[in-house]
Amino acid sequence: MKKIILVFMVLLFAVTVNAQQKFYQMSKAEINTLLTEKSSENLTVTERMTFYSEMFLGMPYGLTCVGDGPYALYDTKPQLTFDTTNCMVYCEDVLALAISDSYENFFNNLQQIRYKDGIVGMKTRNHYTIGDWLPENLWLLHDVAKEVAGDNAKTLTRTISHKKFFAGKGMEDMRYVKDDRTMTINYIPFAALLEAKKNFQDGDILALMFKNLDNIFSGHMLMAYDTPKGKVIRESSLSKATVLDTPYEEWVANFKNSKKYIGIALMRVNEDINQKGKIILPWQVSKLRNKK
Repeated sequence: MKKIILVFMVLLFAVTVNAQQKFYQMSKAEINTLLTEKSSENLTVTERMTFYSEMFLGMPYGLTCVGDGPYALYDTKPQLTFDTTNCMVYCEDVLALAISDSYENFFNNLQQIRYKDGIVGMKTRNHYTIGDWLPENLWLLHDVAKEVAGDNAKTLTRTISHKKFFAGKGMEDMRYVKDDRTMTINYIPFAALLEAKKNFQDGDILALMFKNLDNIFSGHMLMAYDTPKGKVIRESSLSKATVLDTPYEEWVANFKNSKKYIGIALMRVNEDINQKGKIILPWQVSKLRNKK
């Protein structure tokens, strides 16, 4: 009997340790096994987002944590690291993990999300959340600000210039750089977020919208999840230097009188993607793009 109890306690300890394990504690082989096993469960993409996003909690913040790889011309940092993360990289990693069934497919899906047409390089990276990242990922996500906030949603119109952005980084070769473009985006004012709370869904991605800038929309990306303790905003925070959860109401209250931001854009995984057992293979993404 004592042996049975001992075996049970060892197994319980192993399960508990595994449940608490974080990505920055895992090897590539362990992540591959996890992805394979988790993808076989009958979960939606956003249910897997909930699971994977929690495994980043406590990960240190790194503003410039990733780049275009060691053979890139401009940004030679690694294309993937789990040592640190930032707000956009965190959202990209969680999305790519949630649609993948192996480490290699995750890595390649990540490039499809991060770069225009999955082509790696400084000029093809989706630098601007609203100007690049959302338009290039409409195969995966869509704008739900009006759906969530109704008549309380408003619009912002701004002009995005990659040429000015790259010139500011000292780049002189402007071949193949996107033309300047004027865009209009829906957003939810902070004052409407408490009322809109009931319409949020797990895995919704928020982008903080600048109040007074006319050449950029967003400065930070976050996610929303329901937890046993209530709805939270989950983010990789520069000011807190880590990935953390903040209760929804507390997070909204922090921005009530913001002088820097005016509200949030809101993005959600597409219904045709967010299906139970759904996996996206990297070579399927181009066809999905062509459908949008």
